[in-house]
Amino acid sequence: MKSYESSATIDASPDAIWAVLTDAPSYAAWDSGVERVEGTIAPGETIKVHSQANPGRAFPVKVTDYKPAERMTWSGGMPLGLFKGVRTFTLVPAGTGPTRFHMREEYTGPLLPLIWRSMPDLGPSFEQFALGLKARAEEAR
Repeated sequence: MKSYESSATIDASPDAIWAVLTDAPSYAAWDSGVERVEGTIAPGETIKVHSQANPGRAFPVKVTDYKPAERMTWSGGMPLGLFKGVRTFTLVPAGTGPTRFHMREEYTGPLLPLIWRSMPDLGPSFEQFALGLKARAEEAR
């Protein structure tokens, strides 16, 4: 298994952050690594993420876990589990203070070693995502 992750402390409520995380048409406005997100971010839905890390290619992912203002998971990959990516977004409130945001994507499957070598380093885009989410959620409050 391989993974990437990032975190941020956001001065906004989990509900406010959730509103940003589930507003697919607005992703490009705050996540500089995303060209666009097609579809509706809702339980059981499949969305298509167009990222700048791999221009011209859409990544279809299914919303497999959806607990409003707490946790959401997107899963995608190749048939038969040859390669799979699972991204989990977690929001943890700190009482009446800020909210801790954490995002982790885990990659598995028999083709992982081959695909991992050809993947760009997603660490910077994960950091951009966390910082963009923080700025957007704090600006909206």
